[in-house]
Amino acid sequence: MGSFRRESTAEEVVAGLDLSGQVFMITGTSSGLGEESARVLAARGAHVAMLARNPEKNAEAAARIHTSVDDADVSLHSVDLSNLESVARFAATAGDTFERIDVLINNAGVMCCPFGHTADGFEMQFGTNHLGHFALTTQLMPLLNQADRPRVVTLSSGGHRISDVDLDDHSFERTPYDPWVAYGRSKSANIHFAAELARRSGDQLLSLSVHPGAIPTRLGRHMTSEMMEAMRERAKASSPSGQGLQMKSLESGAATQVWAATAPELADHNGAYLADCAVAEPGTGETGYAPHIYNPATEAALWDLSERLVGGVSPK
Repeated sequence: MGSFRRESTAEEVVAGLDLSGQVFMITGTSSGLGEESARVLAARGAHVAMLARNPEKNAEAAARIHTSVDDADVSLHSVDLSNLESVARFAATAGDTFERIDVLINNAGVMCCPFGHTADGFEMQFGTNHLGHFALTTQLMPLLNQADRPRVVTLSSGGHRISDVDLDDHSFERTPYDPWVAYGRSKSANIHFAAELARRSGDQLLSLSVHPGAIPTRLGRHMTSEMMEAMRERAKASSPSGQGLQMKSLESGAATQVWAATAPELADHNGAYLADCAVAEPGTGETGYAPHIYNPATEAALWDLSERLVGGVSPK
């Protein structure tokens, strides 16, 4: 499937594509993978709606994009995924700006942060990485449904192998908090959500999850040297070659999510988990997925739980 590989860049993935007239909406665009994805898609003619929590930093990212792409067609929007009221407020007014959304890329996230809670009382990583995007996606479905086979791309991580979701204690009310376990739970939730969205949407929408690889971005700003070493040791132990963690450039890190958002050859892989611009296979190593992935019972149960947790939040 395709000719791309681990080192391919996002620019290589979209080379030759004309995305004029298409609307891509990306969360977490104020830096890192979100900014790079926005830049590359805008360079191919797409309108890119840039969503971020910090409007000043988002504007700075847009300015950098305009330096690279003179005629970049971008719009800036403030959304705090750790606050369901903020998500609901944006979703309720999005129809005033957009007639449709062709592709939604759920890129934003937090990683290994100290124990804390979202504005709605959920553990921060589960609440932001999963529930925030769950609420955003489901509330934007009317606009997604206006597109011709829309796509939703949700960023996960190889870190999903650390832990499956815990549907009975999602916010560590009874379990001692471990930042890596919390991250793993949230990243498993991202994959389960993408698969269940595909199942519920059928042929009307293409839903995919993505492992971008290990990239030096602000995502890791909460990590101590001990946590970094634990990550390296875990990667080395799970690597068949024993090479351990292999870093990617920002340009290569954005490639798989951009590929997921644009590649026509993925049409028959609804619900798939992708890594290194390919459909991932089960197994250990940097790109393999854990045995708890692709579990319809867990996927359905997580969806039902998520609906209950985010239900009833409205814009104010």
